[in-house]
Amino acid sequence: MQAWVIGNWKQNPATSHDVDLLLNNLLTTIDAKEQAAIERSNSRCQLMVAPSCIHLAAVSARLAGSSILSAAQDVSAHSASVGAYTGECSAQQIADAGATWTILGHSERRQYHSESHDTLFQKVTHALTQGLGVVFCIGETQAQYDDKQTLDVIDTQLSVIKEVITTQPDIMSSLSDRLIIAYEPVWAIGTGKVPTVSEVSQTHQHIKQTITGFAESLKVMSVLYGGSVNADNADSFAADPMIDGALVGGASLKVESFLAIANAFSRAKD
Repeated sequence: MQAWVIGNWKQNPATSHDVDLLLNNLLTTIDAKEQAAIERSNSRCQLMVAPSCIHLAAVSARLAGSSILSAAQDVSAHSASVGAYTGECSAQQIADAGATWTILGHSERRQYHSESHDTLFQKVTHALTQGLGVVFCIGETQAQYDDKQTLDVIDTQLSVIKEVITTQPDIMSSLSDRLIIAYEPVWAIGTGKVPTVSEVSQTHQHIKQTITGFAESLKVMSVLYGGSVNADNADSFAADPMIDGALVGGASLKVESFLAIANAFSRAKD
């Protein structure tokens, strides 16, 4: 199965100049002398970056023709296209800006914007109906982890996907190619705390079994891990067959660490 390594830039970098520097470094590091290796690994590890909305069109244009995909970090829940929703960006507008995927359900969105089941159902539906792929984030808090509620929390969060499948049958024909689940324990995001590979593997197995229970066609769907993934621990995560890639936060803003993570998954899938 192909691996995915996705860089979530969050509210970074601050300026268009800094975005250009980051992209220049990323694209020039993947230079001609590495091209043969990259061509061999492309089928094994797909790279994607998710800039902030203000930089999305420029990043998408810059990456056009490269092997790197661009994604949004969110879409509007109110409308798939247009409307009187100040400050919102619709799935249609995101697609028009050149993105092919979007991240939805990230714990920071759930925490800071109180995103509910109904809100996420609307966002996932809007994204899929506009042809965007969805990276759907799930994960438990420290308190929920300590209380051994991880799987119960995940099941509740995955019920959004179950409802989409149940109520939007037209989406099903291509859903296996346009849905990725990213398991990110909230307590591990940006903290340096990392669950064991065994813990992540068991959780991913549960996620895959649950999703396959929703629809047999989703048994090939990728499940990524996110939460303090870095160049030092990427090999251990990549070596586990249940872990299909990584959703990377801070380490994606440093080209060397981002590509080191990608290389770890490329080697593991060889």
